[in-house]
Amino acid sequence: MRITSNFDGGNIEVIIAESPENIKLAIRKDTRANFFQWFFFRVEGAQGFPCRISLVNASESSYPEGWIGYRAVASYDLVEWFRVPTFFNGKELNINHMPEYNSVYYAYFAPFTYQQHLEMIHKAQMSRQMVIENLGQTVEGRNIDLLTAGEVSETKPKIWILARQHPGEPMAEWFMQGLIERLGNTNDPVACYLLDHAIFYLVPNMNIDGSILGNLRCNALGHNLNRVWDNPDPETTPEVYYVRQKMLETGVDLCLDIHGDEGLPYCFATSNVGIPSFSRRLAMLEKEFLDAWKKISPDFQTEHGYEADKPGTANLGICSKWVGENFDCLSLTIEMPFKDNNNLPDSHYGWSPGRSKAFGASVLNVIVQMLDKIG
Repeated sequence: MRITSNFDGGNIEVIIAESPENIKLAIRKDTRANFFQWFFFRVEGAQGFPCRISLVNASESSYPEGWIGYRAVASYDLVEWFRVPTFFNGKELNINHMPEYNSVYYAYFAPFTYQQHLEMIHKAQMSRQMVIENLGQTVEGRNIDLLTAGEVSETKPKIWILARQHPGEPMAEWFMQGLIERLGNTNDPVACYLLDHAIFYLVPNMNIDGSILGNLRCNALGHNLNRVWDNPDPETTPEVYYVRQKMLETGVDLCLDIHGDEGLPYCFATSNVGIPSFSRRLAMLEKEFLDAWKKISPDFQTEHGYEADKPGTANLGICSKWVGENFDCLSLTIEMPFKDNNNLPDSHYGWSPGRSKAFGASVLNVIVQMLDKIG
């Protein structure tokens, strides 16, 4: 039996792996940081044996409450990811599964690899009015990819949607894939209308280095990108610096920052009520946007979420807060679950790539309704 994680997005440390019924592993910390929760590894040679896999440091992870009610995902082909029996005893996370094939992968959520990222954006550029632009390089020298959709015009609303500032939240890039594929569908009237009347600036993966390294929240230098928007350093957080520079160049009328939440089994958005310039107009835009999404997608709700900031206390190092404050526009952080959507559960897959893609595609219906109000 062999356990490995030396591949794109892999993360695990092997402690004991002498027999399938007693596999003890540990989740590795983020590069140059203490965050950890994301895992992704491969088990070979355990076909037909009941495996008991214990992640021994689960209780010390960044969000231990996220293990309560959580089930790990497994795959034999890296395409279909299904949930497997998982139990958190307050100290260790135990995965119990008997592989049907000689090689099986386990992960915190269905991964979205760098190769998938490259394939997605290059396929997108073959669609109507979509162009790839390199904004700059990451810490490790990889391209920061921007996909612009729609003919550039000063008079059109500028819509920015970015994802995966936290690399261990791959549902965010699955969301982007669903949105991008729909925008590129010339038979979809919503997509065609939007590309005629708005400009989309899309960053499907803000943290390429962290994604490849198997990090949960940080880039290659150990920085949490979603806490530096008020003053990003081009040397240590170039991913934010270059995207922010492009925003200042284009302007922003709507911004959505896509994430995943470890603890809450729901899809939700965070309000910008705490930013200093929050106004009645922004409050009305938020309410209309969220109410419209609830009607369009049963996966979205507003009952469960984070506690709103008190007026004037928002952290402007957070993307949606900084954008909302500096561009006086509707700007939201969107969260999806690692677990399942308790309002519409799926016993086999839980919250999944397919649901994330459908959720991403659904937001275009909301945007088309709001277009005249955000511009």
